[in-house]
Amino acid sequence: MIPIVTPTEMGEIDRAAPEPVDVLIGRAGGAVARSAVAMLGGTYGRRVVVLAGKGNNGNDGREAARRLRRRGVAVTVLDATDRPSTIPPCDLFIDAAYGTGFRGEYEAPVVGSGTLVLAVDIPSGVDGLTGAAGAGVVAADRTVTFAALKPGLLLEPGVSLAGRVDIADIGLDVSSVRSWLVQAHDVADWLPRREPTTHKWRAAVWVIAGSPGMDGAAALVSAGAQRAGAGYVRQSTPGGDVAAAPHIPVEVVRTPLPASGWAAEVNAELDRFAALVVGNGLGTGDEMVAEVRRLVSSTSTSSITVVVDADGITALGTSAEALVGRQVVLTPHDGEFARLAGSAPGPDRIAATRELAGRVGCVVLLKGGPTVVAGPDGSVLVVATGDARLATAGTGDVLAGTIGALAASGLDPLRAAAAGAFIHGQAGDLGWRHGLVAGDLAALLPAVLDHLDPASTRPDRPGT
Repeated sequence: MIPIVTPTEMGEIDRAAPEPVDVLIGRAGGAVARSAVAMLGGTYGRRVVVLAGKGNNGNDGREAARRLRRRGVAVTVLDATDRPSTIPPCDLFIDAAYGTGFRGEYEAPVVGSGTLVLAVDIPSGVDGLTGAAGAGVVAADRTVTFAALKPGLLLEPGVSLAGRVDIADIGLDVSSVRSWLVQAHDVADWLPRREPTTHKWRAAVWVIAGSPGMDGAAALVSAGAQRAGAGYVRQSTPGGDVAAAPHIPVEVVRTPLPASGWAAEVNAELDRFAALVVGNGLGTGDEMVAEVRRLVSSTSTSSITVVVDADGITALGTSAEALVGRQVVLTPHDGEFARLAGSAPGPDRIAATRELAGRVGCVVLLKGGPTVVAGPDGSVLVVATGDARLATAGTGDVLAGTIGALAASGLDPLRAAAAGAFIHGQAGDLGWRHGLVAGDLAALLPAVLDHLDPASTRPDRPGT
């Protein structure tokens, strides 16, 4: 995983460094110079303009300029406090004006068309905590940041303005970091391996979802759970007719539940299951809300992982803290987050998710770009897979089922949520650029899992 630090945390890490500041600046400037040479494709006859501020960000840029001059590059250094309205013609513009601690409005100079742009730490004018930026920020082709990622490099519009991001190790200690960006190899390491003697009930998921006219939600959750590896999926719609749900996959076992008092019936059989997904398409009538609350509350001391999504989140609302246990995963989008927390997450999505998870005492997955997953202990896992193709009806249902299946296979709630979001996003990345629908997404999950699973490339067994 890649560490993520806020500007405030980065300042503390800088101050705790055992090396002098000039040593760190030398390392940072060297990293910037190396990236500049790589972007230029050489040094002979190349022209570089560096816009340097008065802080360490500017010092990094000046050190890079010194190193580039030694390699024969024609370098012009401009002072950010007296910057021109237009950058002189050059092959590469190095933006070292302001770093992650910048606040206020930034009027960036105009950079000529076709000029490559390299940002130092973060594009000047982008908020290092939230990714917010003014209209005039110069978009970088590449950004060199130091020691760890900053939230502003992961959140829009900062992530789009940063271009390719390289993390340079300059010898700072980031061992105290509590937020991490999840990578493919992390998920591959987390995925449990199926034992040769396993059977379907060892990864069984019960899906409580759907209502008249909303059986599609139940079908998508069930398909997500199946395709993500659940050995057995049971689907129940309180008060629903199992014969009137043609979209449910044929492999799913449909079990009826009464319209009233169904929470007690689920609870009586729950010990056969490893995960429960509840809420998708259930509706928010008074009786349904009461039953969802009874069910979630009754599992608060259980070892079963309970994924609560969609209408289930609405049912819990601001009372979630009194109802959920540590094995619960809440999966809100921004509007549902407000129903749980009493207000929208705001621009600092990592802090907001961490605060809510700590307050309610369970895992919270805040959907979006990127997805933020926080545990009740303050640890945060960020997932950056997927793109706008996932912004279509039903993809959240597939995600809920995916998380349920991973939890049923043995992952703890935090990793199940983060791995589910990662796999779900990668499935979206495999889909069509236009016209992707949620049903397509479920069908793409096995391809992602096969790619992540080292066992999928093992040689054939003897005699086969």
